[in-house]
Amino acid sequence: MNIPTDLKYTESDEWLKLEGDTAIIGITDYAQEHLSDVVYVEFPVAEGDEVVKGDAITTIESVKAAAEVNSPVSGTVTAVNEEVTKDTGSVNTDPFGAAWMVKVKVSDPSEIDAMMDAAAYEKYCAGRS
Repeated sequence: MNIPTDLKYTESDEWLKLEGDTAIIGITDYAQEHLSDVVYVEFPVAEGDEVVKGDAITTIESVKAAAEVNSPVSGTVTAVNEEVTKDTGSVNTDPFGAAWMVKVKVSDPSEIDAMMDAAAYEKYCAGRS
């Protein structure tokens, strides 16, 4: 399982990469592995929308299950990765790159501090298997 050390993680398997005051958000390798083959991705948010930590920002359907991706931070949506709706397989093959989901301009940086680092997330995942 791939757990990049430069990211932050949630217990609901989202990752976050901070670039300036903008958070790039996606799902982890653990999440895509458990979902299996992703066949559908939809965004209930659009550029300019305000989100609160915990709001659904993406819906993902696979051959096994459906899942919501929740925003780990509050702020304003600055970009939605529409490409992933056309190439849903990228969620499985490149969850930390091409398959990022949403970018959010963070309004409360302390929410990021509350997230897990890679070591804590790895330990958390090991406890679930």
